[in-house]
Amino acid sequence: MMYFFNLFLLCLVVGLVGVASNPAPYFAALGLAVAAGVGCGILVGHGGSLVGLMLFLIYLGGMLVVFAYSAALAAEPFPEGWGEGSVKMYVVGYMLGVGGTAWCIWGVYGSGWVVVDEFKEFFIVRGDISGISLMYSVGGGMLVVCAWVLLLCLFVVLELTRGLSRGALRAV
Repeated sequence: MMYFFNLFLLCLVVGLVGVASNPAPYFAALGLAVAAGVGCGILVGHGGSLVGLMLFLIYLGGMLVVFAYSAALAAEPFPEGWGEGSVKMYVVGYMLGVGGTAWCIWGVYGSGWVVVDEFKEFFIVRGDISGISLMYSVGGGMLVVCAWVLLLCLFVVLELTRGLSRGALRAV
């Protein structure tokens, strides 16, 4: 099981590097989908099945729709792929940075994994269900702030991808 989680973590890093190193939004959307799916798989593997399912639906159902819309507005005739020279340099740089950070942290924390429901016979409720209830009760204000920040990010991304075209208001 440990090898399975390490494979998931490697796929998560590869997906995030694919998002960070790509100038073309088409390929970054693929990296974002891989990172979201694998990250939710890691959560499910640790016992947070409800949290993993909610995040998977939010990431792929909401944010990727916005990302696909902004990618359609920023259409490029010849997008740079992962095999281009400039993108390869970013990929190598990010992978060396992540690998160096992991190597430095590995000695401090080791390779221990803690599952939410490790002591099942001592729990009355599941760990992810009580976490969800705490998130909505105590963290309700932060959820409202996060919703406003996501709405602001939507407008910023749409304004950046619009460019100089003014839609129906442009002069003929």
